[in-house]
Amino acid sequence: MTVLVPYESLLSLVTGIFRDRGLPAERAAIAAAALCHGDLTGVTSHGTVNLTRLYLPLLDQGRIDPEADMHVRTDLGACVLADARRALGLWSASQAMELACARASRYGIGMVSLHGATHIGCAGHHAARAVAHGMIGMIASNCGGQRIAPPPGGTTAMLGTNPLALACPAGDAHPFLLDMSTTVVPTGRVRAAARAGREIPTGWLAAEDGSPVTDAAAFDRGEARLLWLGGEPETGAYKGFGLGMLVEILAALVPGAALGAVSADGDKDDDIGVMALAVAPDLLRTGFSEDATALFDAVRGWPARDPGAPVVYPGWHEGERAARFREHGVPIPAAIFEELRAASARMAG
Repeated sequence: MTVLVPYESLLSLVTGIFRDRGLPAERAAIAAAALCHGDLTGVTSHGTVNLTRLYLPLLDQGRIDPEADMHVRTDLGACVLADARRALGLWSASQAMELACARASRYGIGMVSLHGATHIGCAGHHAARAVAHGMIGMIASNCGGQRIAPPPGGTTAMLGTNPLALACPAGDAHPFLLDMSTTVVPTGRVRAAARAGREIPTGWLAAEDGSPVTDAAAFDRGEARLLWLGGEPETGAYKGFGLGMLVEILAALVPGAALGAVSADGDKDDDIGVMALAVAPDLLRTGFSEDATALFDAVRGWPARDPGAPVVYPGWHEGERAARFREHGVPIPAAIFEELRAASARMAG
């Protein structure tokens, strides 16, 4: 059962809860938009379901500092290294992208590397901030010292899900927005299935001996491991693992954040590393916007096997869903909405 909540009402509710936990007003609003992005686009595993399960506990445990400001350690103009100082990642990743865009407006490219970050939510939301500036945005984020998936042939977990996202303007159409974990799925989708009592498809989880596991709850019981994109070595797992290592290098090794393979504590996603990259192609040449429009129009016009299911690009369906939900309300599971109301009621108490 779901409840349709007007988008602005949902934003206001979540903003108020973050403010109650000590976030300044503007920061709380930015964080709320990042969190609600999951529900708005249908990526519910990274939406408001995580407020009471992830972010509020991290704030209450002191693992997130609600008032911390990023501290710039190295500034080379186009490149910046900063300590996020345990600020709420839903805010600091967006701020990193905004700073990267500001530098790209001067230099054509801007990169902001963060260490000391916390969970950033939907990487794609932060990458897409660049589109508002007419730029391409990329976000890579490791999981700090947390270990979730073993390397191909390995016996124990080494890296996190290590998400990677890229957003690009597409003229008047919805932006291209690729937002992916480098494992087959993020842990949030496995846990959502476990909460719903649903079996998961073969290929998401495997037992230690490599046999497939379809019981989603087995993951948190420690009886199954998450697989990399590609599944097994024979079907391309080295590509998924390689992408996971790529994120680990760019997002964590470069800024000096915690590395899953060498962390002393493989359970906590503290000291997360983030790379925010912005590219301003219009500074490099004329005609980019027109070419981008032509590219994504061509993709959408490509011959489809089923005329009722036209070819689209990553981000199209999410853009359509977001437009529909903004107009008609965002569907929130009734249980989650009650959790939000209870957290909000705490403010009045």
